[in-house]
Amino acid sequence: QRGWLLDGFPRTAEQAEALKKSGVVAQSFVLLDVPDESLVERICLRRTDPVTGKIYHLKFNPPPAEVVDRLQHRSDDNEAALRSRLGQYHKNVAAVTNFYKPIMTVIQGDAEKGEDFKRSKARVERAVTTAIDKGIFGPPRIIISGAPGSGKGTQCETLKSTLDVVHISTGDVLRDNVKAGTELGRKAKEFMDSGRLVPDELIIDLVKGRLAQDDVKQRGWLLDGFPRTAEQAEALKKSGVVAQSFVLLDVPDESLVERICLRRTDPVTGKIYPLKFNPPPAEVVDRLQHRSDDNEAA
Repeated sequence: QRGWLLDGFPRTAEQAEALKKSGVVAQSFVLLDVPDESLVERICLRRTDPVTGKIYHLKFNPPPAEVVDRLQHRSDDNEAALRSRLGQYHKNVAAVTNFYKPIMTVIQGDAEKGEDFKRSKARVERAVTTAIDKGIFGPPRIIISGAPGSGKGTQCETLKSTLDVVHISTGDVLRDNVKAGTELGRKAKEFMDSGRLVPDELIIDLVKGRLAQDDVKQRGWLLDGFPRTAEQAEALKKSGVVAQSFVLLDVPDESLVERICLRRTDPVTGKIYPLKFNPPPAEVVDRLQHRSDDNEAA
């Protein structure tokens, strides 16, 4: 009725194989990847409250004063014992992860640069939840659409971070194929060099090629700004590309004009700054660029 969460087992390839043969099949395999040195610091400084069973970390999550005196330190929570346990872990983990590779999500469990404990914990929790959702429902397949200035770029960054999904822009796919000199890229370049629009059929073939790559199959896709016409949507469907969600960002024209005319691009980072709503830091102001078509008439 409720499902199951199997913690720390199987620990060897043999256990994984035996589990499968017995009919126990997982939808998701989540690997929390943390450097050994961080693990040593975590383990050696953790303490347990015997009354509540809660685990505290003396550095990252210190206990309240009223429980400090009753905290216990496990006898094997020392560096020598941990190094021995880690040696056994590393000996077996590659075979286990290889067994579960088709359903595996690797999550960086150590704090990223600039993260405190609270933010690091929240990031890992989001990543774990996303991994489980993908195992149950499959990788996300999302199309996001909206007029220039509607905020697609901002929302795409948020969705990439929240869902760990692959962001696919047809412009990026087109440029990547031309740069790599693929067969489709060469065909597209012929149209571009002659000033002609790249045909829908060719764009869709380029998109399908990107969707067929392993990272997209595992993580899902976020298709940005395509299709733009009913004909493109129909052709995309006929080619077998079917989304689960279509998100339309609806913004009044007057707001779009204000956003577009006041936005500037940092050529170094590629970041876009709306001068009114998200002004740039002082150190980048002098290098900002204003796109020639970011004007009201265009």
